[in-house]
Amino acid sequence: MESDGEMAPEVESILAAARDRGGGGERVSVDARSLPEAFERAEADGRVPVIAEVKPTSPTADGERTDDPVGLAERMVDGGAAALSVLTEPEHFGGSAETVRRVREAVDVPVLRKDFVLYEDQLDVVEADVILLIVRFLSEDGTDDLADLLEAARERGFQVLVEAHTADEVEEAVDAGADIVGVNNRDLSRLDVDLETFPRAASAAPEGVTLIAESGIGTPDDVVRMREAGADALLVGSAIMDHGGDSDVTANTRRLTAVEKETQT
Repeated sequence: MESDGEMAPEVESILAAARDRGGGGERVSVDARSLPEAFERAEADGRVPVIAEVKPTSPTADGERTDDPVGLAERMVDGGAAALSVLTEPEHFGGSAETVRRVREAVDVPVLRKDFVLYEDQLDVVEADVILLIVRFLSEDGTDDLADLLEAARERGFQVLVEAHTADEVEEAVDAGADIVGVNNRDLSRLDVDLETFPRAASAAPEGVTLIAESGIGTPDDVVRMREAGADALLVGSAIMDHGGDSDVTANTRRLTAVEKETQT
C-alpha cells in the first residue's frame, strides 16, 4: 500500500482518543435509508448529490459554529443536501451520539455517522444510516480488520462508506468488499488538500462502485471538477458550515447542489 509518511500530530491525537473510546454496549440494529437512492433522487431533481456535514469545529477549521446542529441540518436539507454527515467525535470535532440521534429524527435523508471507528464494539454507539471506516486508520497495528468491520457493520444494518486517499487504498477498500468509496483529497500526513487526489485515486475503482469526493470542495468550479472526474457525490463540510462566520448554510449548500441546474440553463 502507498504511504504518505507519518500522520500529522493532530491526526495522531484523534487516533489516540479513538483507541481509548469504548463502544455503546448494546448491539445496534438499523433500518437504513438508502444512500445511493438518495443520490439518484438528487440527480433526478437536477441537483448535485451532496452530503453536507454538520461539524461544529475541526483541527483544520478557523473557528466554531455554536448554532443548534438540528437547525443547521434542516437548513442544509432545505438547500438541497441529498444526505448529511454528522460528527460523533467529541474531543476534536465537537460531535456527539446525541446529535446524530436528534438530526436523524428531524430529517428524512440518510445520515452518516462520521467518527473514527477502529473496533467492532465502536459500531454500537448510535443508529445511523451510514457508518464511516477509514482504510488508513484500519491499517494501523492493533485495529480490527477492514473486511471484518465492514461485515460487522452490515450485519447491524449499516451502509458503509469506506474512505481512501490513494489508488492502492481504493483497491484495498474494494477488495475488502466496499461498494461505496470516498476519496479524501486531504492528506492525513500533512493535512493539506490537493483536488487532483480524487481523479488519481478514483481511477482504481471498478465499475459499479459509488464514488464520493471528500474535502477541499468549496466552489461551483470545484464541484464541476470533481463531477467530471467521476464523483457520484460530494462530501462537503467547511465550505457549508463556514466556521469562521455565521453565513446561511442553506445558501451555502444550494450554491453547490444547484451547479448542474445552472449548467443546464
